[in-house]
Amino acid sequence: MAGGRAGPRRQPMSLAEAGPGTENERLGLVRLSMLRNPLIIKPELGKPMRNCYSLPGPDFTYGMYMHKRDGGVPEAIGHWDTVKAKAHPRKRVMPRDFVAMGRAAVDEGCTKAREFALYYGYMDIRCKDKGILRYGGKVPPGMTFGKPPRPPTPFFDLMQHRYKELWMEEQRARTRVQHMVKKKMGEVRENRTTFLRTHPLPVKEESFWHLRRFEKAKPHLRTFPDPQSRQKALSASH
Repeated sequence: MAGGRAGPRRQPMSLAEAGPGTENERLGLVRLSMLRNPLIIKPELGKPMRNCYSLPGPDFTYGMYMHKRDGGVPEAIGHWDTVKAKAHPRKRVMPRDFVAMGRAAVDEGCTKAREFALYYGYMDIRCKDKGILRYGGKVPPGMTFGKPPRPPTPFFDLMQHRYKELWMEEQRARTRVQHMVKKKMGEVRENRTTFLRTHPLPVKEESFWHLRRFEKAKPHLRTFPDPQSRQKALSASH
């Protein structure tokens, strides 16, 4: 320990180090597994903790072992290994593009299964090889490597706060639509009951019921001397 900080973890403890008078002294039968268990081993005063893991022997190689020795830097400087290009690269056969063939068949007017089969036998459209550059193919015309450029920033609109005005107009239009929808949902659909409440039916005049055989019957008693007196009396009562 130096400067109040513990050093790196030390190697596992051996049986010789766990002797009498030490923190890890054991009585009775002492097994080597006792010194490999971090729950059993006790920390030593003023010394860093042990890792309790046994390391491999001196013949162990850390990392990847290279069985072939290529000669190192001198061999690389003196003899450069070059890869010879293939004279006839193997052409990759792509699967048929049935989506494009079906679209073209519909454009030609095919509607039946037999017509589609004949068109597929006549036309042979293959899928495009997206990894054509990996197989030694030629670069297609008009191809641009990298990402497309970003559109220019309209500083004039930024200075005039045009985006804010457009956003405010969109919000106002959205609010109007929401109010209209809410108003339509809040309206009560008119039915016959509400219609009759606002438009009551006309009151029918009360008419007494009479037998049909007495409708044209003439009165048998005449208590008025003349019809004028009868009309005068009826008008006075009403």
